[in-house]
Amino acid sequence: MLTSSFLCFLQGKGRMRSRVTWDLCWAWYRALPEAQQTRIARMGFGHLLSVRPFHVDVPYLEALRERWEEDCKAFIMPWGHMIPTLEDVAYLTGLPVQGEPVVGQERRDYYDNIVELLGPEFVAGRRRPIRSILLGSLSEAVGLRGRRRGPLETLDEFYTGVRGAVDLGDRSEERSVRIFVTYLFGRLLFATQSSHMNCKFVLLLRDLAQAGRYAWGTAMLGHLFSLLPSSSRRSQSTGGFTPFLQIWGYTRFPMGRGTLVEGHQTMVPLTARWEVAPDPTVTDRRVGDVRAALDHYPHEQVVWTPYAGEADASHPAVAAGRPLFDRHLLLLCLGTCEVLYLELVVRTLGWHQPAIEVPSLGREGHSRRRFFAEDRDWGMDHGSTVAYWREGGEQVVRQTTLLDSSAYLEDYRARYAGRLRLDRRVMPESQAVLLLEGRLAEQEVELARLRTEVQTLKEELARARASHDLGASSSSQPARGDLADHLQDALDRAQARVQELEEQAREVGAERQGGRVATLQAQMESLRLQFKARISNLEAEWRTMAAAMEELKDERSTMKGRLLEAREREREAEMARARIAADYETLKDRVLKRHREQQRAALQEMPARTGSAFASLDDIVSLRDPSVVRGGLQRPEASTASRPPLPDRRREREEEEVSSSRRQRPSEGERREEWERMVPYS
Repeated sequence: MLTSSFLCFLQGKGRMRSRVTWDLCWAWYRALPEAQQTRIARMGFGHLLSVRPFHVDVPYLEALRERWEEDCKAFIMPWGHMIPTLEDVAYLTGLPVQGEPVVGQERRDYYDNIVELLGPEFVAGRRRPIRSILLGSLSEAVGLRGRRRGPLETLDEFYTGVRGAVDLGDRSEERSVRIFVTYLFGRLLFATQSSHMNCKFVLLLRDLAQAGRYAWGTAMLGHLFSLLPSSSRRSQSTGGFTPFLQIWGYTRFPMGRGTLVEGHQTMVPLTARWEVAPDPTVTDRRVGDVRAALDHYPHEQVVWTPYAGEADASHPAVAAGRPLFDRHLLLLCLGTCEVLYLELVVRTLGWHQPAIEVPSLGREGHSRRRFFAEDRDWGMDHGSTVAYWREGGEQVVRQTTLLDSSAYLEDYRARYAGRLRLDRRVMPESQAVLLLEGRLAEQEVELARLRTEVQTLKEELARARASHDLGASSSSQPARGDLADHLQDALDRAQARVQELEEQAREVGAERQGGRVATLQAQMESLRLQFKARISNLEAEWRTMAAAMEELKDERSTMKGRLLEAREREREAEMARARIAADYETLKDRVLKRHREQQRAALQEMPARTGSAFASLDDIVSLRDPSVVRGGLQRPEASTASRPPLPDRRREREEEEVSSSRRQRPSEGERREEWERMVPYS
């Protein structure tokens, strides 16, 4: 038998995954001491934990959650609104639906509360404030870290391993119970899409006796309603108690993998009556097949009152909750307040459904699933809602003048025509064959189980008769005779059931092979004509596409030639740019060379000019000096000892010219700067 997590793995990445780990909750509860089991049962969880876990029907749940409508808090089915009610919760789970509303305080920091109620090891190394707790730390605290049921491990083998691994340590009984119930909340009743759980539920477990007076079933249903909208938006996981939703669907439109086992258990919770087939031929089905089966499910086969003939009306959960089964209510779960629109599904009460305008229902609820910056007391914030709950809600009025629900269905189909897919009334042949194969596979699984049960009963009956024939004492003979009679009755019922299933299987096979041959042939002929017409249209489209492809090929060739021409022009332009750059460098070198030659010539002409200037200066000086004759000759009578010598400026200029000619050749940057200065004047 496959576990729910392994089944979700088989569904493939991106598919819905359920966070419920029912196997570990069930095995952990059975491994606890009897005194702790008794305290947990008094809190209202004993009936649910007595149910053996079954497999999660992932395709069924995924197809079901897609039909959730947030405006009216109901599933939009082809035959009308459908809503899980408190009657379903009481009968299927045995959880209390009547009692104190689940309200209380919600704080911004639960550090001290966790230390007091669970233990200091759960806050070791963590910083304040602490608002959530890792669910894995709860199982780790009792030695069940990473404990998961293997894909080939039976439930009894898994329980044996859990019982040997559980280590409660030296904790008190109350603390051990709180740790388990906290894990039960986070992984089953109030499961979310996270591996953490808000610590707001821990405060409700301070007084374990008071915890047994809460309406846990009502809170579970409200929590499920609050998470269905988020899980229906193509998320990969879903929150809430999904096994309840799965069995609820089985009881109303039994088209899933579940098998109702007659005589398996007759008392509440009725969830224990169902077995989910682990056979691969049944489990390996797609969500699309379930959607198609829901679209074509016969409306007259929908079970609106599945508990009409039940003999378990005296069960505590059912008896206490019965006054609420026909009333409009608000479902409270701390910060969550969801509306139960029972007036949309009065057919579950055995009444005819009147036409009702959905937007006019009013009394909208609200959901707050976030952390708060300050402490809150939901008992005060939900004061009017709590009072409305304690008054028993509002009575749903029955309209006795209605003869049927046709007016409601007409309005319903007009409102949800887009979602109901009313244009898919004719089921394709392939889909019909798949559904018939699924029915056959389910019946084969049940037949195999019943044959095994018949064989066991035969052996028990043979042993009882043998012991009776051996001559038992007179005091024990009546008891053994009664046992033989009971076994014989059970054997007769099992054999009758086997015969009934075999007849149904033969009928399904005959229907598949002979009964629907004419209809299938007509459908196949119609499909064949449609295929021929479609093939003709496809051929015409193919010819048109071929012509378009040829045109595209021509355009592609033209574009390719243009592209080559453009690339050639680009190469030519690149070569021209290279030539221009080379010519530019050559011209620049020539201009610089000419400029340097002009400078050199100017420097060579400078001494001659300087000499002529000095000669003229001597002539001018000789006019003032009587000792100097004109032409540079000195007068005989003049003395030169009294005149200071003139500076030899010609020699200085010659030395300066020689030093400038010996300078190094200018660098490339200097040449460029010189070129830029000269370009405007060249």
